[in-house]
Amino acid sequence: MEPEKMEIIEKPQFTRKVFWDNPYLTELKAKITSVEDNNITLNQTIFYAFSGGQESDEGTIGGNHVLQAKKEGKNIIYTIESGKCYNVGDEVTISIDWARRYELMKLHFAAEIVLELMYKKFPGIEKLGAHIAFNKARIDFKYDGSLADILSEIEKVANEIISNKVVVKSDFSDIENERRYWEITGFAQVPCGGTHIKNTGEIGRVELKRKTAGKGKERIEINL
Repeated sequence: MEPEKMEIIEKPQFTRKVFWDNPYLTELKAKITSVEDNNITLNQTIFYAFSGGQESDEGTIGGNHVLQAKKEGKNIIYTIESGKCYNVGDEVTISIDWARRYELMKLHFAAEIVLELMYKKFPGIEKLGAHIAFNKARIDFKYDGSLADILSEIEKVANEIISNKVVVKSDFSDIENERRYWEITGFAQVPCGGTHIKNTGEIGRVELKRKTAGKGKERIEINL
């Protein structure tokens, strides 16, 4: 999948998350809406901030490396390298590491598929946490016993969904409160504010591994 570039100029009262409108954008022009030391906010962005277990993007704003991206209400605060002075209203170019973002998107959705298959297999099972990195994803469950016996079944069904190249819909369930969801018709509709692929075929193939995460805890690791 080739990345895309686009310019959108708009100035809302909060950071417009263009990564939701089009998660395949790699570059975007934006205007600075606030400055405090080396922390800035923007009128719009393609630079995802850590949320829901998915790691932040990496890249630059105005040519300066972003050290941290942090959600605060409807805004995202970016901490950039010191040394460059900005003013409110300055225009900057946001560039993200596309290769890393795309791996995050694919692993994120692979984890979403695995999680929903686990919920279907074990109604009521409790997810304790998840982490989506660019090279590996994991989901932790509260479970007394071992998930080893069912892992091959979950992996098989997940890869069937992936190989069928199913369309993934992403949209708002509540625009005002920025609540979003993804949906695969006939499979699941799930609240999620991450960046999503358009088609399950983009994932390729998943491999699952089971690990112990502590007493009464099971971990599934997802690799592509």
